[in-house]
Amino acid sequence: MSDGQGTSLVIDCQQVTRTYSEGPETLTIFSDISLQVEAGETVAIVGSSGAGKTTLLNLLGGLDRPSSGHIRICGEDIHKLSEAGRARFRNQHLGFVYQFHHLLPEFTALENVMLPCALGGMPPKQARPKAEHLLQRVGLGERLRHKPGELSGGERQRVAIARALVNSPECVLMDEPTGNLDEHTGEGIRALIGDLRDNSGTSFIMVTHDMTMARSLGRVLRLEQGRLVQEA
Repeated sequence: MSDGQGTSLVIDCQQVTRTYSEGPETLTIFSDISLQVEAGETVAIVGSSGAGKTTLLNLLGGLDRPSSGHIRICGEDIHKLSEAGRARFRNQHLGFVYQFHHLLPEFTALENVMLPCALGGMPPKQARPKAEHLLQRVGLGERLRHKPGELSGGERQRVAIARALVNSPECVLMDEPTGNLDEHTGEGIRALIGDLRDNSGTSFIMVTHDMTMARSLGRVLRLEQGRLVQEA
């Protein structure tokens, strides 16, 4: 999607600052951060614990508001939208994957993946084939009717990735998607994300401590001492 200037920016984050008040003091998490992500680009954000990586991801996803600056997603200044408007926008344009999968335990894998479609008003007869296709694509075609408690950690994370992709978002935001997995399972998730990156126009932005994962994505940015800098 174009930003109106002949480019294909999915994320355009300009001079964003996030501060919090602690009694009489103001704590600055980061200041004057700018970040542009193009359609189909993958970006990893690394840094020490407490550096503000998840806070930045929440701002990019419209889950939190910047203290100053502007964030445009697909050309839309999301923080000018109402809370309900931001929720609709996230459903239509963004996908989310977390360290803990947040699947609904009473729903099957298929039903969990269909859920964003239902929230967006898509009829089940349209949502079901999309969800089935994505579960097959992430290697779970034989596990459609299994509930999360019947799946391994890696399988649950694959369901979460399929759920993030089901509405064909322009960008998927990932917060430590391999952080709760063993090395072998994490390697499988890394390979899956690489395949999805190479075969779709979706952008991926990932917060991770996994430098193998980060370097496999392409561009690596480090958030330290309130600044976002390109890794050498």
